[in-house]
Formats: sequence, C-alpha cells, structure tokens
Amino acid sequence: QVRLVESGGGLVQVGGSLTLACVASGRTSSMFTWAWFRQTPGKEREFVAAISSSGLNTYYSERMKDRCTISKDDAKDTMNLQMNNLKPEDSAVYYCAGGPLITWRETKSSAFDAWGRGTQVTVST
Repeated sequence: QVRLVESGGGLVQVGGSLTLACVASGRTSSMFTWAWFRQTPGKEREFVAAISSSGLNTYYSERMKDRCTISKDDAKDTMNLQMNNLKPEDSAVYYCAGGPLITWRETKSSAFDAWGRGTQVTVST
C-alpha cells in the first residue's frame, strides 16, 4: 500500500504563490502517475496536474497549466506543486493521488487508487 501525506496549504492573498508537497511512503514503486486534484464543497474532484514516476513527463489541466508547476524529488519520495498568481477560485482542498501505469494521462479521480487526506488552500481578496 501507498501512504500519501500533503502539506503546504494555507491562506494566501490573491496574486500570491504557494507550494504544496506530497510525501509518499510504502509501496511507492507501484506508482507511475503522481497527481494533484482539488475539490470544493458540492463539486467533483478536479484534476490539476500530474507527473510520471521518473519526473520526466507532466501534464496539466487547461485551467492551471499556465500558473502551476509540478515536480518530483525522487530522493525524498516527494512531489511538489508550485502555484502562482493564485485566484479566489483556486481555493479548495488539494489532494495528492497516485496510480499505476494505466492511469497515465488520466484526469478522472476515479482512476486513481491512492489518496492523501488533503490540504486546504484559501485565496483571500
């Protein structure tokens, strides 16, 4: 099993930046796709970005592709999401997710079987 723990959320002003981290432990070798999703109350979980286990390949949602960067630190089994120029609509609980090779290029949350508990990001005006 894989255990994922997010950190780095908090309160940030409009236009500010924030970097989220996800630390993985357990059977991380089974994870090919590392991804970030976000969710607001009453809405479905929304894909943000993903990176391959090698760290060489990434893909982003259209909404966030110009304002965030996903990266991976293999030595620390950590994935990061740097977000810039944050907007109020970016406020959400951000979740780290992982899945095997078959999940590559997936943007549906149902495709992923490993999840963290989330970290809250609030963008204030």
